Amino acid sequence: MSYTVGRVAGFAGVTVRTLHHYDDIGLLTPSGRSHAGHRRYNDADLDRLQQILFYRELGFPLDEVAVLLDDPDADPRAHLRRQHELLTARIEKLRKMAAAVENAMEARTMGINLTPEEKFEVFGDKDPEQYAEEAEERWGGTEAYAESQRRAAAYTKEDWKRVQAEVDDWQERYTALIAAGGQPAGEAAMDLAEEHRRHIGKWYFEVPYEMHRCFGEMYVADERFKAYYDSMRPGLAEHLRDAILANAERHTS
Repeated sequence: MSYTVGRVAGFAGVTVRTLHHYDDIGLLTPSGRSHAGHRRYNDADLDRLQQILFYRELGFPLDEVAVLLDDPDADPRAHLRRQHELLTARIEKLRKMAAAVENAMEARTMGINLTPEEKFEVFGDKDPEQYAEEAEERWGGTEAYAESQRRAAAYTKEDWKRVQAEVDDWQERYTALIAAGGQPAGEAAMDLAEEHRRHIGKWYFEVPYEMHRCFGEMYVADERFKAYYDSMRPGLAEHLRDAILANAERHTS
């Protein structure tokens, strides 16, 4: 089988111009040409393209990718092992970042500029600055934390009221779902998990599905988050974690 440059671009989610560039620099030279001189790619070319995109996603410059792929002592399994190690390290970094921002976000500590009376009006008996010092000391260097601070610093009391109203509404609907016997992998639960992800993106920082998975695991592993969610309804933390995982699978598989 051989494939046109247009079909390969469609398979891989890249542009035709990108494939032309890879050919021009010798990174991915198609194995054949049509009678009219057009590029034709075979399965081996697609395998190499997959490796290129793996390394590119991990931040490697294209010249380094070429060196890695053309190493005569490396076989395909060696590349997969290396990529697995790099991805595992990246996931761990994202997990720590997720924990960082979530600790701050749930405590409502980021950039809140309200009087004590306004804080009570918005958050009731919750102390939005309970974990502020800890969060800043441990996680203040992360990009997501900085982004959430930047956004939240501009919010007014009315903005915070809207944030809290969305949270309260979501909590009410999620507890009702569990009470009705809704399963984590059900469409309703996955939709609420997606709403949870988008709420964070709307008010604080963008949350890729990989990071959202980390959030879900943290809700069960961290006793403070588990207690927070289970206070709404026993078992909600694990239910939400499973719904988040199912929703991420739905959108990324």
